[in-house]
Amino acid sequence: MSEESIRDGPQSAMEKTLLEEYLQSKGYRFKDLCKLPEEEAKALMIEACRYASLKLAQVESTAHIREKIRWPS
Repeated sequence: MSEESIRDGPQSAMEKTLLEEYLQSKGYRFKDLCKLPEEEAKALMIEACRYASLKLAQVESTAHIREKIRWPS
């Protein structure tokens, strides 16, 4: 997977940042993935995507809770 294959959208910049953060924590960068065996690169990206998904969900949840606090029903 390359940086260009990450979809554009409101969260794409944050998603890319989180993917990079995870990869860096494992000692890699996006450009390093093409040098790895396919299965290893795939497994690493699956882990990175799970990490990014969890972090995005936390951000969305926090934003939702803050919005509820500001504008109670």
